[in-house]
Amino acid sequence: MKSGSFPSTLGAAIRHEWLLDPSKLTVNHGAYGATAKVVLTAQDEWRRRMEAQPSLFMRQTLPPALRAAADGLARFVGAEGRDLVFVDNATTGCNAVLRSLDFAPGDEILILSHAYGAVRNTVRYLADRHRLRIVEAKVAFPQPAADQIVAAVASALTGRTRIAVLDHITSSSAIVMPIARLVALCREAGVPVLVDGAHGPAHVDLDLTALDADWYVGNCHKWLMAPKGCAFLWSRRDRQTEIHPLTISHGFGRGYIEEFDWTGTRDPSAFLAVEAALAFHEALGGAALRERNRKLAERGATILASTLGTELGAGTELSGAMRLVRLPITGPASPDRALAARHQLEIRGCDAPVSALNGGLWLRLSAQAYNQEADYEQLALLLKAICHEELR
Repeated sequence: MKSGSFPSTLGAAIRHEWLLDPSKLTVNHGAYGATAKVVLTAQDEWRRRMEAQPSLFMRQTLPPALRAAADGLARFVGAEGRDLVFVDNATTGCNAVLRSLDFAPGDEILILSHAYGAVRNTVRYLADRHRLRIVEAKVAFPQPAADQIVAAVASALTGRTRIAVLDHITSSSAIVMPIARLVALCREAGVPVLVDGAHGPAHVDLDLTALDADWYVGNCHKWLMAPKGCAFLWSRRDRQTEIHPLTISHGFGRGYIEEFDWTGTRDPSAFLAVEAALAFHEALGGAALRERNRKLAERGATILASTLGTELGAGTELSGAMRLVRLPITGPASPDRALAARHQLEIRGCDAPVSALNGGLWLRLSAQAYNQEADYEQLALLLKAICHEELR
């Protein structure tokens, strides 16, 4: 669908642009995204071209096409294509950076207390392997404050800090971190920064050149709605020679782009379809869509908190198109009870993450172009029934 052809009203009026099951209440875009039909069509066309003559495609068509896609994505995130390479997901990108670095026993890796579980496990692996120390900067919750987060990171930095791994938007708690302040703080301390921006692209505005982290990884399959398996690693130019893909292949020793652009035979169609995803995002409004989603998530969270008589996880300043709402469920706030709450939603035709945080159970909702206020009114009624039963 061409830019400008969408109706001014989003929500249910445009839901047909996705393959979403109409019998389900979809309020969990933040988990895996949802790829639009027009983007899937573009991906299928790339696959058709590849299979028409696989060898010629891989040798002649793919290299310039991949760089063209990287150039387009780089413009969107405020960067240059020669500094951006594709990876399968943000966790892969984080692993590529962390497992490329040299460590010495006693070095410290700084992470946030709300760090993503998979990346935390990567850090644990490195700590065990190299005898490193993991240092957590404690993020207050609920109702975190930007100044508190900055102070927590500042107090966690030491002369042994080898790298700081900072989430741009936390997964379980949906906090939009004051990332520019945190990066500036670490750079002033001489500490390299890897930003885990899994939820960043098309969720919040990005200018990676201005941010000036050492490395930034981001998923395109989430808020940009590219096909699954499309993410990127951006590296500041002076840090590129240190970094290698997890799979060492024919490009080894030939530089950052050649090493990452070819790691072996795989289906590159998700990467190549990112240009269609960028066009779709712009057709939906681009920056205006991002702001609309933020406001809708805030409205949805307010509906839930009001209906349930509870509270929000964070204020507007540190929130985006995902929000947390406390569930009024008595008893221990354990991971098992969080899974039980999620299961109760699933059997009622809805999926949304529930986490045990700071002694409470918290539901995370998302807002995307296909959502509308009525979705959260429906979700509130489902949750009210579940909480009334107290998961017995």
